[in-house]
Amino acid sequence: MTLTDIKTLGELKKAGYQSKNIKDELRANLRNKISKGETVFTGVWGFENTVLPELERAILSRHNINLLGLRGQAKTRLARLMVNLLDEYIPVVEGSEINDDPFNPISRYAKSLIAEKGDDTPISWLHRSDRFYEKLATPDVTVADLIGDVDPIKAANLKLSYADDRVVHFGMIPRANRCIFVINELPDLQARIQVALFNILSEGDIQIRGFKVRMNLDLQFVFTANPEDYTNRGSIVTPLKDRIGSQILTHYPETVAIARTITEQEANLDGRQSDVIYVPSLAKDLLEQIGFEARDSEFIDYKSGVSARMSITAFENLLSTAERRALRSGAEKTTVRLADFMGIIPAITGKVELVYEGEQEGAAVVAEQLISDAVKSFFPEYFPKIEKLERPNEKGPYQEIIDWFFNESGFELLDDTPDEEYKKQLDSIIPLKQLLQKYQPNIAKEDEYFFKEFILWGLAENKKLNKDRIDDGYQFKDIYGSYISKL
Repeated sequence: MTLTDIKTLGELKKAGYQSKNIKDELRANLRNKISKGETVFTGVWGFENTVLPELERAILSRHNINLLGLRGQAKTRLARLMVNLLDEYIPVVEGSEINDDPFNPISRYAKSLIAEKGDDTPISWLHRSDRFYEKLATPDVTVADLIGDVDPIKAANLKLSYADDRVVHFGMIPRANRCIFVINELPDLQARIQVALFNILSEGDIQIRGFKVRMNLDLQFVFTANPEDYTNRGSIVTPLKDRIGSQILTHYPETVAIARTITEQEANLDGRQSDVIYVPSLAKDLLEQIGFEARDSEFIDYKSGVSARMSITAFENLLSTAERRALRSGAEKTTVRLADFMGIIPAITGKVELVYEGEQEGAAVVAEQLISDAVKSFFPEYFPKIEKLERPNEKGPYQEIIDWFFNESGFELLDDTPDEEYKKQLDSIIPLKQLLQKYQPNIAKEDEYFFKEFILWGLAENKKLNKDRIDDGYQFKDIYGSYISKL
């Protein structure tokens, strides 16, 4: 017989079931997982040596937790993953509004039912997936929402006076008894509402419209907060901070490799996109580098942060840009091009907060600059660094490419050019192939043309070629020839 087959309090006693509070439950299951070497928080990357050890220490210490970090740093995800540390099922008094423990009832309903039926008291089983409650703190949240209030309709139906505690309607927190309760963006909660949490966190008392209801609520609180909110919209009142056991700082991915793993895990792709579109590894790295450039950009408010969601939505847009071109040309398969990165601009402009100088430049211009900065940052990792001052009478590694453009009136790569024509155009620049064979002889054949385009962009960003955006693509020219033609 499994635990969930038990239907009465008497059967539960005979089975030898031992109840424990939620913090002990989390602690015991965490100890068990650590001892077995199991991964506790799956799907979270880059926190292995920073955030996760601190979170585990907080759980082992039975602390209420505040996760403090900028947007898109997996704070809510971490809170939700704590559900996996709960027991699969716990018994509750059947019909209880606040998940009463059959061995330690706290509501009037449960106490009365057990007093009346004894060992025949019916019980039901609550799965851990139903033991997670979440509330976004907004200015309109009230004490009645969180704690409870007197319900006049209940009083009328039961023919009770307002002096009877049975007319109380419980709020979200009492209903989350024996559960994990998360309040997101805690500083947005009005100070007077935060005060209502004091006793719940430390003594377990709640007061509703003058009723002092002594209820020893069993809760694991997790709060999330953004440092920017402390100055822009509100703050966590000091006595409440004092009652939160551990404050844990989150952070953005520290390497491109970690950022790539997160993006590939979270991107919401149609299976047909994966079948039809090939994405070079360099393209994935460039996409993540854009996020790193954004966090260092003088045009973007660093205090607001640049969410990891930017890279995720940008990756989705990148594939959709390539997919759209393939559909228009009737191609069965295609490869992402560097020009396709223009399709991710809407994913960038909606995810960054610009400072005054950025507003003056314009969101789209800033987004294009971030793409250019990413190309410029990665170029020296694959090809020789371009010196600002070249030695006289010494031929640099890029001189043949520059000479090729000097002898041509211009070279255009259009966005919707079919793949065969696109490859034919890049193959016409013979020095590109020679440079690639010399410095990147082992790249995959599928990546060859992306690298050729990458060389053109890299030379343009380093002022060796001129790159202009035209209506439906890009035009590359010799930088001096372009200058002379304008005279």
